[in-house]
Amino acid sequence: MKILITDDVDPLLIEGFKKRSYIVDYQPNISLTETRQILHRYDGLVVNTKIKVDQNLIKDTKTLKCVARLGSGMDTIDTQLLEEKGIFYFNTPEANSSAVAEHCIGLILSLIRNISKAQSQMKQMLWKREENRGLEISNMKIGLIGFGHTGSKTAKLLAAFGAKLLVYDPYVRIETEIWMKLTQIESLEGLFDCDLISLHVNLNSETRHLINETFIYSMHKPFYLVNTSRGPVVHTKDLYQALKSGKLIGAALDVFENEKPGSYTPEEEDLYRALFALPNVVLTPHIAGWTFESKKKIAQTVLDKWPK
Repeated sequence: MKILITDDVDPLLIEGFKKRSYIVDYQPNISLTETRQILHRYDGLVVNTKIKVDQNLIKDTKTLKCVARLGSGMDTIDTQLLEEKGIFYFNTPEANSSAVAEHCIGLILSLIRNISKAQSQMKQMLWKREENRGLEISNMKIGLIGFGHTGSKTAKLLAAFGAKLLVYDPYVRIETEIWMKLTQIESLEGLFDCDLISLHVNLNSETRHLINETFIYSMHKPFYLVNTSRGPVVHTKDLYQALKSGKLIGAALDVFENEKPGSYTPEEEDLYRALFALPNVVLTPHIAGWTFESKKKIAQTVLDKWPK
């Protein structure tokens, strides 16, 4: 088997494939165009977000047997097409779920305890204590949308703080005896009195722009929003306006609708510059799942799931 790896991976994956006598072509800097040109030579493909696996990519390949997605998101993979062609595919959401959950807790703490804002002030030699008085997680009602690998891990961490947790996920039935501090609700309306909403969903037709003006202004009171899932789950323009109006107290974002600053339209650049300049936002560049440990776990999970 000849495998093309198109993104940065832990050496564990390459070594593991070679131990199985596979031929590995490791090209972490390869472009989508270059991948299209050479994919017909390979039996296996390992991708991250930059390579979109669709008809344009695989139309000329006759040998492809397996596609592995590093991480969780499948919005760049045409799974229906792969199934039609009999190509096995999988992702590795379990491998970086702990990393994402821990990062989510960090974002929440930074947001409600004004850590990021206070640090910025301190670097300007400004000593502001009362202005940065914060909130405690233990006194908050937190709504989680999505209860897969990362949602459930995040819930465990938040439960340890003593938060009251409400979960909306129509595709999961939670064993309530395990989650003593958790209440599963049947509709999004059940989240409308929460103090904070945290997103843990895949990107699909149901979740795209799930958090929009309608959702935001249906909330009963000003609230916080945290997104470590996928950028397009949140409508950026509506988010910005809600932050400006005070309907959103603050937002912590690890993901964005457009994560390629070099491709911003003039309108997008104006919007993101304005959003990033707000004092009530905490921002990280899609690194929630980006730990040294998760990199190894992802490599091992690909090896474990790869068909022998």
